[in-house]
Amino acid sequence: MNSATNTHRTDNPQWIKSSHSGSEGGNCVEVAIGRRTIRVRDSKDPHGPALSLTPEAWTDFIHFARQQV
Repeated sequence: MNSATNTHRTDNPQWIKSSHSGSEGGNCVEVAIGRRTIRVRDSKDPHGPALSLTPEAWTDFIHFARQQV
């Protein structure tokens, strides 16, 4: 989930779609990376709820998710 755009603004976060998301519109996740908060949402519902995680919690989640594959 790399992006050349500035994703650190909190007033208008730049959402990045998972590189594992296909073009079929299935289960897709988007992430907005800030300095103090990582936001996660369902790409099919961009106006719906989003999780807010600390960078440490996000790192722990990524490590856990990679172990499940």
